[in-house]
Amino acid sequence: MALTSLKFVRFSVTFGAVGPGRDPRGLAELARMAEDCGWDAVFLEDYLVYQGDASQPTYDPWICLAAMATATSAITLGTTVTPVPRRHPWKLAAEAVALDHLSGGRLVLGVGIGDPNDPWGEPAAPRVLAEKLDESLEIISALWTGQPVYFHGKHYRLDGAQLTARPLQQPRIPIWVGGNLLFPAVRRRISRWDGSCAYKGTPAAPQKLTPDDVRLLLRERGAEPGGFDVKVSGGDAAAFAAAGATWWGRWIAPGPRSEAEAILRAGPPHLS
Repeated sequence: MALTSLKFVRFSVTFGAVGPGRDPRGLAELARMAEDCGWDAVFLEDYLVYQGDASQPTYDPWICLAAMATATSAITLGTTVTPVPRRHPWKLAAEAVALDHLSGGRLVLGVGIGDPNDPWGEPAAPRVLAEKLDESLEIISALWTGQPVYFHGKHYRLDGAQLTARPLQQPRIPIWVGGNLLFPAVRRRISRWDGSCAYKGTPAAPQKLTPDDVRLLLRERGAEPGGFDVKVSGGDAAAFAAAGATWWGRWIAPGPRSEAEAILRAGPPHLS
């Protein structure tokens, strides 16, 4: 395994903003600890009610990210992933710009279609959600230029809308695409944007992401290893790094704060 193939990988943790110690203040403290312990990023899952379970309080991830931004100075922050069709794309674009400025240019926007049975909006077929996601990403990217946007799509229409505040990051805030890699449409969407945080399989029939999946993504994107952001979770970090993944992540399940702190203090994996 070439050492040059390992130098690209960085390490993240992912939390749900749910339960005791995962409110904005608690997540800000955990993000600061992650930074102090050598992690490169903290990502939040984006739910209004965490995985549909109302037994514990869920906190707005964007408010939590703002608190985390003020408590840290170096680590990357973001969502994996925001269900974009649940949001007005122009509102999401403006919020992301504000958070990019608050964090000093450290934001990543992870995106997906969301749950077709989401009770917070009109249920829609996955095909419709995918259409809305693709249109939203075009609108968001265009609004980030600061120029008037004219867009006439199937689901959205803008006639000269303009956001004059632009992201610090150029050419735009990185957009990472989530979803099921077994769907060709997901892989095509990944190839059009800035990174992948996709998984493989379904909740009912999950499959393990492999280094070969990473290699295929890079070939489809026409990118060299390390030249396109691919975030994976779990598995052999060194093998994924050798395949060209740029991020290895660990999901920290809801639970006692002491368990999360122990994981953070242990630090990221050591590759050799």
